[in-house]
Amino acid sequence: MTQPSEDLRREFGDVDIYLFDQLHRGRIVEGMKVLDAGCGGGRNLVYLLRRGFDIWGTDVDDRALAAVRAQATALAPSLPADRFRAEPVERMTFADATFDVVISSAVLHFARDEAHWDAMLREMWRVLKPAGLFFARLATDIGHETRVRPLGNRRYVMPDGDERFLVDESYVMSATARMGGTLVDPLKTSVVQNARSMMTWVARRVPGAG
Repeated sequence: MTQPSEDLRREFGDVDIYLFDQLHRGRIVEGMKVLDAGCGGGRNLVYLLRRGFDIWGTDVDDRALAAVRAQATALAPSLPADRFRAEPVERMTFADATFDVVISSAVLHFARDEAHWDAMLREMWRVLKPAGLFFARLATDIGHETRVRPLGNRRYVMPDGDERFLVDESYVMSATARMGGTLVDPLKTSVVQNARSMMTWVARRVPGAG
């Protein structure tokens, strides 16, 4: 007999807990067309694939794409093989306003500079339908403001030694307004002692804006 934790992991994989919260609250439901922009090996897609969501993904890492394609074949064998594309987030080949949901989990903080960050964000917003949901998890300096070391171009060394592009509340709020969006939830930040801080940013594209 399997343990409850094993059953949960089989059903949901290693989904980000804050993305799970959006599922739990009914903001991501069956029938929606979902893009995981920078999907990696697909850790956030297990449940969605099992439930037959219309899933698409992009990544530039060949090994990650091989892993997510294998996962999709196992969990959703009827899903066409072309759903996971080898392309950067800032230059995707999808048509405008294609997706009901765009997921950006641990992607934006790899931006080289502000221009690169803005290019990725604009591209994800471009492919999002009006009233579509944008979900992002990204590194921030909130909670570690005096413990990060600036390198320039909004890149910092965090307390755990990793180098990341870091945002703060005003930067994200400005980006939300610039994209023609509105927050669905207040910005949330989880602070890992002596390591890093991660922001959860959930917004909608306002119809007619942007």
